[in-house]
Amino acid sequence: MNALPKNDGPIDAGFAPIVSGDLEVRLARDVAEIEAAQRLRYRVFVDELGAKPDAAALATGRDADKYDGYCDHLLVLDRAKGEGAAAIVGTYRLLRRSVARAHDGFYTATEFDISRLESVEGEILELGRSCVDAEHRTRAVMQLLWKGIAAYAFRHGIKVMFGCASLPGTDPQTHAAALSYLHHNHLAPEAIRTRALPERYVDMNLMPADEAKHEAAAAAFDARAVIAALPPLIKGYLRLGGFVGDGAVIDREFNTIDVCILVVTDDVTAKYLKHYSRTTGDAG
Repeated sequence: MNALPKNDGPIDAGFAPIVSGDLEVRLARDVAEIEAAQRLRYRVFVDELGAKPDAAALATGRDADKYDGYCDHLLVLDRAKGEGAAAIVGTYRLLRRSVARAHDGFYTATEFDISRLESVEGEILELGRSCVDAEHRTRAVMQLLWKGIAAYAFRHGIKVMFGCASLPGTDPQTHAAALSYLHHNHLAPEAIRTRALPERYVDMNLMPADEAKHEAAAAAFDARAVIAALPPLIKGYLRLGGFVGDGAVIDREFNTIDVCILVVTDDVTAKYLKHYSRTTGDAG
């Protein structure tokens, strides 16, 4: 949670703003809007979820790091609250490989080996730092965030989207059923499979550890109940046909257990990306 590096260059519009009633989704247009998104992140990650802020974050009330200075910041704004920074109620951080290569790389690489993913031809996109204001956690806001991601993906020809998604707390056994379900049912194809870094690797195959009993384990717990209990963000990725990498990571700074999520855009159903590109008129 370090101070924001100044981004003095022009901020790419990315795609035309998408409006639904009082809500609007678009990219941040200036540093003031990025800093407002960071304050929202602080309220959610620190005040609500118990992340441990460093001195800079405590002083500024913003969750910020070195990646913020060269990422695009997707915003949902509630125009009933005002304009610009005052209206921000949701955010996502977007980082393309072409941009990451020119700077300090991907955040995900601090937790996972993404070398197989990096071998994918074409553009790939890291998604991160997703959060929504407590009073705006509605289907409409989440749908707008996904519409914005879809429009951005089409605009930049994204082949694979990926990033860290979190389960609350730092005890893997608390999430043994969820981690095992993800491992047994949604493990990414080997060609793009990420793996938790060796020094941070947490086995997701917790029910049971015996390789010979994988199939029995997959049927041993109520999959519907497990899915229902997953965080909304992870459920959203799975609805898009998402996969998980091998192994989880305990992030004590953010008080979470992280899994690496991967979504191959060609596999996403017409209900999502193709539908959004038609309705927004921004197919590339």
